[in-house]
Amino acid sequence: MENIVNYALVAFTSFFSVMNPVGVMPLFLSMTAGLELQHRRRTALKACTVAFITLVIFGLLGEFIFNFFGISVNGLRVVGGLIFFKMGSEMLQAQVSKMKLPDEEVKKYVGDISVTPLAIPMITGPGAITNAMLLMQDAVNLSFKAVLVGVMLVVCLIMLIALLFASRIISLLGSTGINVLVRLMGLIVMVVAIEFFISGLTPIVRSMFLIY
Repeated sequence: MENIVNYALVAFTSFFSVMNPVGVMPLFLSMTAGLELQHRRRTALKACTVAFITLVIFGLLGEFIFNFFGISVNGLRVVGGLIFFKMGSEMLQAQVSKMKLPDEEVKKYVGDISVTPLAIPMITGPGAITNAMLLMQDAVNLSFKAVLVGVMLVVCLIMLIALLFASRIISLLGSTGINVLVRLMGLIVMVVAIEFFISGLTPIVRSMFLIY
């Protein structure tokens, strides 16, 4: 029981930090500034739904993807660790990645931005997808897999709430509060990155030097 609780806590912390609802809120507001409130809410709901489905699909198909492309789980852990570390470093400096689109692209997306670029890659970017695949590989049985899917759902619901109340939350926290939270999540992401990197690199080094 303790192991599954620890697994759930690690999964929630990593997903929440990597998906970073605090950092997505300002981008969501800027991209939906020209939309009516009802349309904005529909956009947020659809984006979070697509994000959840994407995470589940990549999580469940992770093993097939590994086998099909001949990718080792440990290799992905090393690469995922590097990706997470870069993301965490940028967040620690309060440099949230922003998708800058020219005016003609904005006009193209204004009809429906919920799937692209909002759900993918802003909410579920490479970091979140990699996290889903790796954590699903760590799930030792069906109960762990169910817990992981539940964690994905909870984080996506938190993201939805954050987007629906983005203007109120941002005005309440202010720019200073936003920066502090982003930096805090950046630190957590960097810790997760190091854990992923070491857990992936150690077996590779052992196999290279035949250390058992």
